[in-house]
Amino acid sequence: MYKDFEGKTETDALAKAREELGLENDDVYVEILEQSKKGLFKKSHVKIRVYYGEEEEVEEKENQSSYSLEPENDEERKIIVFLENLITKMGYDAKVGISSRSDRKLSLSVESDDSSILIGRKGKNLDAIQLVVNVFANKLDEDLKVVVDTENYRKRHEEQIIRNAYRAAEYVKKSGRSKLLEPMNPFERRLVHTALNDVEGVDTKSEGEGLYKQVRIVPFAKRNS
Repeated sequence: MYKDFEGKTETDALAKAREELGLENDDVYVEILEQSKKGLFKKSHVKIRVYYGEEEEVEEKENQSSYSLEPENDEERKIIVFLENLITKMGYDAKVGISSRSDRKLSLSVESDDSSILIGRKGKNLDAIQLVVNVFANKLDEDLKVVVDTENYRKRHEEQIIRNAYRAAEYVKKSGRSKLLEPMNPFERRLVHTALNDVEGVDTKSEGEGLYKQVRIVPFAKRNS
């Protein structure tokens, strides 16, 4: 189960969630949905989604594995062991398994009581873990790409990015003014560009320097052929 809460800061919103739902720190998993910083004419605002469940639901979830595939070769086994050891050295317990595999792509699922910490703010911890795992995996097979996920975070995060992009596009179409989205990594920016590619009345472009650039959605009247 989940419920959304809003506040001036993430701490404020989380405090409201704990008070209303009667939860302790270890009972919640939090995803940041929206965040705006304080400006000259606006107040800071944060919207979060809090995932929670009854003890029976938690136990059932723990008994259900999010992966079912066995390693096919020594490379896959070594990658799994590497990821488990990496998380252990970070100070957390986790079980790693294979959720799916396709041509030159291996998807790993991490089951841990500390999933929210492993995910980190906007998934940055999870991205960092995935980067380290890919460095190791490429030494074994330079063409292999490894995707690391936990609590199905990446799918939910991707869906949220696309929903936000559509909402922003509607704002641009109605207002006639461009809108700059929050900084995103290359994969997240591609999601936005692809999602809005066929949306009439808007166009997208990336702005900024470095890995985390921003996508600007601009009004655009497409010509009739």
